[in-house]
Order: sequence, then C-alpha cells, then structure tokens
Amino acid sequence: MVRKIMLSSAPLFFLFFLFTDNGEAVKNIELFHIGKNKIVKTIPTNPTIQSEAEKILKTADSVVKKLNPIPDQGYMIRIPLEPPVQLENKWINALIDEVILIIPEEEKPHILIFDDENNMYFFTFQRKMDTIIKALDIPPLL
Repeated sequence: MVRKIMLSSAPLFFLFFLFTDNGEAVKNIELFHIGKNKIVKTIPTNPTIQSEAEKILKTADSVVKKLNPIPDQGYMIRIPLEPPVQLENKWINALIDEVILIIPEEEKPHILIFDDENNMYFFTFQRKMDTIIKALDIPPLL
C-alpha cells in the first residue's frame, strides 16, 4: 500500500519541480500538455485570463478526493496572479500568486494551488472555463 502511494505521488513531485522557477516571478501563462509532458504554449499574462482565474479560485467548493489528481491525459494551465489573491475558506487561508487549472481528458476540471508554505491543495470549482479556453485557443488532445 505504501509503495502504491509513493508511486502515485511521483507525478506530483515532478510537476512541482517542473513548475518551480528559481525565485523569479513567472509572468507568462503556460499551457502544459500532460500526455506529451511538455509546455505547448506560452503567452504573456492577460488581464482577462487572470480575472477569470481569480473568479474560478473564489468558487473553490470542495477538495479533490482522488489519490492521484493529476490525470494521464489532459492539460494544465499555469496562470500567475498579479497582484496575489487572498483565498480564505474552510481548508485554506493564504495569499495565492498562481493558479494551475487541471483539465483532464474525460473528467471535470479542478485547480491546484500552493499556500505560503508550498503545501499543495486540489479543489473542485463551479465556474465555467469557456473564456480561458477560448482566449488560449486550446487545441484538442492528440
């Protein structure tokens, strides 16, 4: 059982280091294709996308209850928040400076955020992502 947990958490550690920037502020929005294991699009920070990400963040309504919340196929969108947004709910009270939207191939999307101490939180949300998907012109999964 411990081995299964360790193996299923390996992608989370990889993603943490993949998205970690050596102290420099990330100013770009990044679209990461999970299946290809690479960033497929980078665009400058966009106020419309940033605003939508803040709205999604504020509709976080439940903790994702999967052992491995990172799917094998789908996209992850890293959106820096400038200025950072205060998120306070029953699970977290922290200043959030980036949101990572996870869009699985065949499941509902969810978000990944890090608190001030770099603890990971995965939340479900209620807001539609149409504006972000359209603004990023996300291609279908191949």
